[in-house]
Order: sequence, then C-alpha cells, then structure tokens
Amino acid sequence: MVDMHGNSPKTLRQDLLKQRKEFAAGKSYASAKADLIARLNGFLLKAGQSVGSIALYWPIQDEVDLRPTLISWMKSDAHRRLALPFARPDKHLDFFEWQEGDLLIPSAHGVPEPNPNNTARPQLIPDLILIPCVGWSCSEIDGANHYWRLGYGGGYFDRTLAQLRKDNPNLICMGIGFGWQKLDDSQWAAQTHDEPLDMLLTESDLFC
Repeated sequence: MVDMHGNSPKTLRQDLLKQRKEFAAGKSYASAKADLIARLNGFLLKAGQSVGSIALYWPIQDEVDLRPTLISWMKSDAHRRLALPFARPDKHLDFFEWQEGDLLIPSAHGVPEPNPNNTARPQLIPDLILIPCVGWSCSEIDGANHYWRLGYGGGYFDRTLAQLRKDNPNLICMGIGFGWQKLDDSQWAAQTHDEPLDMLLTESDLFC
C-alpha cells in the first residue's frame, strides 16, 4: 500500500499519515482495530503479573485508541497502573501515572500531557511502553528479526528508550501499527540512533 518512490523520510511520513487517515475512515478499519485490540488483550492476559504498569499514548492523527481497553485492564486489578508521557525540553520523555478524568496540559506539539507538578500522580518507570507507529520495518540481524518504528521524526522515544533500558532491563517496548504500514529497505531503513522495538503488534500478529 505504501509507495515511497525514493522520496525523503518527511515525504514518506506525510504519505503514511494521509493513508492512515483514509484507512481509519474506511470500511475495514473497525475489524482491523478490533483484531489488534484482541491480540493486545491476549498478550496482557498471558503476561499476567509480569506487567503491572503500562505507558500508553494519547491518540492523535488517527492513531489506534487503546485507552478504553487499558482502563479496563487497570480497573481489574488494584495494583495496576497506567502512565502517559511528558515531553521534556531536552527531547526525552518522562512517564507520569494517569487515571481517567485527570486534567491534562497541551504539549508544544499540541498533544495532551500529564502535569509533572501534580504530586498526586508520581513519575514511574513502566513495565510496558506502547508506541504508535507511522510506519514500521523488519530487518534480520545475526539470524534474528528486529523491528523498527518510523515515528514523527522528533527522536523522543529513541532517546528515552536508550536510557530506560539501562534503568529497567526487563522493559518491553511494543510498537502499535497495521500490516499495511510495513516498509521495505527501498522505502526506509533504521538509522544507527534508532532504538529497536521489543515487539510489534498489528491486527494480524504479534511479532517479537
């Protein structure tokens, strides 16, 4: 579905975002979203107590809205927590606990964020981070598949993951996307500063 024709990453992002908007308005979106969420629920059920805190994202530009699913997950166990990212001026992310109904503040990019000065919502290091993909790719390194995320180009997640993986070696970073967003090497290739995903979830599979 995606065709880059040798264009720049910026143009590729624009094309992918346009296609995502069209896909979200199409007839097949509801079933694809339902299948993706079902696979996420299956993963969380299997993970059990090993995942007690999840950093989600506030959906923008037709990203899959996982909030209702994750709120239900949290409410089923008093020990579970959710968190949202806060973008620091140095382009790193901090994660603060979030509950439904919390007052959020708009970031410089217009994305609702938690208030870092809210003492009732502490900062936390999540067990699982869910990251929406504009596009994604797979490459084989030393006989193993590695999955990569094409984001919006700010580099926030790459900087953050590099540090968080030092603080929490058991951290799971899961990309969220659809099968049609997969890119091949002629369209886009991960750079040396890009952090790999631990897992990639689509409507058809959980790649890891």
